Amino acid sequence: MEKRLVQKNKKAGLTISDVILVGVLLATGAVLKFFVGSMFNAGMKPNFIIAMYCLAILIIKPRLSEAIIIGIIAGAICQVFPGTPYINIISEPLGALVMALLISLPIKFRAYSLLKPVLATFLSTLASGLTYLGVLYIAFYAGADVKAIPFNMFSIIILATALANAVIVQILYIPVKLALGRGRDD
Repeated sequence: MEKRLVQKNKKAGLTISDVILVGVLLATGAVLKFFVGSMFNAGMKPNFIIAMYCLAILIIKPRLSEAIIIGIIAGAICQVFPGTPYINIISEPLGALVMALLISLPIKFRAYSLLKPVLATFLSTLASGLTYLGVLYIAFYAGADVKAIPFNMFSIIILATALANAVIVQILYIPVKLALGRGRDD
């Protein structure tokens, strides 16, 4: 008997169903940001759009360039909401890139496989939030007309958002993946 090799074809790009999934998840994140975010009045609101692009990236596993495009679209959606203009167009692609890099790590531990959604989402949200904060302070000190809120207030909101996003993605990952017929395990 000859040894049979199973060859997995590499994806050429996002499929139509991938694009629709990203659109639906980003729209869901926008709705959450609008309604749940309206309960916060600390100058900066939690960004659930990050959770949704993290979930999309986990499920569709895009190439790095595609993940950056997802981040740019997420940043553009964030421009609809009140806040500091244009900063999300920088912070969200970086968060999406971090997410794509973290899920592409060739770590084969079962525990990592189970915790990948929570860990990757938490770190991606931190990357996005800290980038947002850094760009905001750079703009403030460069003389731009932006309101700089104290670092401790920002950091609390960033950490709380990272935790909330990590929990949301961990809870939704397997059910959404199964509902879409994308298999149970990575």
